[in-house]
Amino acid sequence: MNRCTFRYAATLLLTAAALSAWPALAQTDGAPVVREFPKTALRGEMVVLAPPEISMDGKPDRLAPGARLRDSANLLVLTGQVINQKLTVNYLRDNMGLVQQVWILSEAEAELKRPNSPASLFNFVFGSSASTAPNDDGETPYHSLPSYKP
Repeated sequence: MNRCTFRYAATLLLTAAALSAWPALAQTDGAPVVREFPKTALRGEMVVLAPPEISMDGKPDRLAPGARLRDSANLLVLTGQVINQKLTVNYLRDNMGLVQQVWILSEAEAELKRPNSPASLFNFVFGSSASTAPNDDGETPYHSLPSYKP
């Protein structure tokens, strides 16, 4: 009998301790939560027309098969829920140039500055398409041309 009451008391005590910690987990300091996005993520305005067809910054575009849309709470959103809504988003493209990951931004996240587009479509594949070497315009003397470095 003593063993039984000890187990019940211990179980009750552990349950009370676990439940008392829940309100502390829900409290925040009131500051809006800003998510961390990949450095290669781009900013744009997306409108889902007829999935997988979308409009990104007013130009026709397409979602990749298996594309993921996440709302400001980082929960998955189905494309049918946001049809014909203009959304400010951060997004990533896959190797084929299709939109693969989309994060719908909250107001606090939308206020943060982010580069809008890369130098070229394949910038994330080949490193950098920006050239710091002088360009040959056809009139550059031979001794001024950049040297070849393998």
